[in-house]
Amino acid sequence: MVYALEPLLLLCYLFSPWVAAANAAEAAQSALQNDPGASDRFAAATEYCPQFSALHPRKHRELDITLQQLFTTNDFLLQVVEALSAAVHVPTESYDDFGPVGRDPRWQPFFKLHDELERLFPLVYEKLRVTKVNTHALVFHWQGADESLKPVLLMAHMDVVPVEPSTVSSWVHPPYSGHYDGTYVWGRGTCDDKSVVLAFGIDEESAGVQGAGHIAKHLEHTYGQDSFALIVDEGEPFDIPYGGNVIFANPYVTEKGYFDLRIEVSAPGGHSSVPPRHTAIGVLASILTEIEAHPYEPHLPRNGTLFQEVQCAAAHGPDVSAEFKNLARAAITSDAALEALTQLLLAHVPLSSAKLATTQAVDLIAGGAKANALPETAWAVVNHRIAEQSSVAALQERIAATVGPVASRHGLALDAFGRTVVSGSSGRISLSDAWGTALEPAPVTPTRDNPAYALLAGTIVAALGEYHNASGVIVQPTYALGNTDTQFYWNMSRNIFRYAHMPADAYYNGLHTVNEAIKPTALVGKIGFLVKLILNLDEASV
Repeated sequence: MVYALEPLLLLCYLFSPWVAAANAAEAAQSALQNDPGASDRFAAATEYCPQFSALHPRKHRELDITLQQLFTTNDFLLQVVEALSAAVHVPTESYDDFGPVGRDPRWQPFFKLHDELERLFPLVYEKLRVTKVNTHALVFHWQGADESLKPVLLMAHMDVVPVEPSTVSSWVHPPYSGHYDGTYVWGRGTCDDKSVVLAFGIDEESAGVQGAGHIAKHLEHTYGQDSFALIVDEGEPFDIPYGGNVIFANPYVTEKGYFDLRIEVSAPGGHSSVPPRHTAIGVLASILTEIEAHPYEPHLPRNGTLFQEVQCAAAHGPDVSAEFKNLARAAITSDAALEALTQLLLAHVPLSSAKLATTQAVDLIAGGAKANALPETAWAVVNHRIAEQSSVAALQERIAATVGPVASRHGLALDAFGRTVVSGSSGRISLSDAWGTALEPAPVTPTRDNPAYALLAGTIVAALGEYHNASGVIVQPTYALGNTDTQFYWNMSRNIFRYAHMPADAYYNGLHTVNEAIKPTALVGKIGFLVKLILNLDEASV
């Protein structure tokens, strides 16, 4: 999982009178003048970003206070350091080419991690029902007093991305040392994701099939479909942007879809001294050029998560200019203002193009065997992250329409995802799902009139208020550009959230890179949040 720190609040600082594009301000002003009700729209804007008061346990108030006091002690901090360091010592690396569990020896370190977890958390193994799924994945069931209520699923994963051997000497402390220097715990897995112990996948960093894929089947068999009140997995850190004093927490309520397109061009071989006008590699190059020449159009639909995120920034961001507020409000009903807002995002917010559209990236290419032999095949893989409002089918249809003219121009047949779209006799172009991993955009967890979201948001506000000195906490729903193990749990709950409850400055150097390290004090805050969430859930009706 790769986190991308939320850039949207950059608007709060860029959108000053001297930065705003003239056409954007004009569109906003025009929309306001032509709509008498525009000045009353702030209430409507906040409906896109509902906020909740801090939610503290009432029935378990004394227990909550006692535990939160415990979490402030140095002894507890050192216990957290010891547990995290021990987990980091075990190199549970995840590989894209993993063989099945039981056959590939690279799964062996997970046995060692199991031993460490049982040593570190003996009461968990004594009091909870522990199930090993597909040998290495773990499910811990903590039975409540009322078996009629839906349970809650808290997720994590035990695997880490491999450490590139050539980078080991660049680490301040060895990547599997778990070294604590008084500020950071160092090592692969400190940031992603050995800091939570409840439900463990084993291959989230590759495909998730061996871990969460098997866990999902076990959970569905054991509990049934739609059997969980809510699911919480890893997600984005919270932040206090640009030196302000308001914390923005950003739970993901959905994820982009995923599709790896394989393009294969087949053509007659022969000696390169008598070449055709275009070889298979040349045709493939034409296809890739055509694909890159037609990127997906950005859209900001009013019923989309990003529009909700924008309204959050406009309503609650620190030092938001009047121009931005007006434009965001006007965009609720004015198409002109919506277009101006879209263009503003594209011009000033770096990640907007990825958030507003399906993306495509040509990542793999191969072809040919020898310099004097015409290539009989050439292929490439284009990675797509599918926008929230699109689908795999719509993506495939557009790809076929883009490649079709190239096939016709070269007299090649085109097979697109199992059907012949263009006939030809000079060779063949085949479009397919490269590895059968196509994934639709995730179902969107509702944030309005949803008790589960209200409980999560209220708990976030309460937990952040206890550990951070801030004038306010805003919970701003957003969506993930990548995918988590929650892709296997869509039919288990309508309330799926991906949220880290970690400050952005807790990481020394980010995830999946050299010198991965984390402040254990931040993990203590995360533990406090999870404890409060569990206690609040015990008193809630969700």
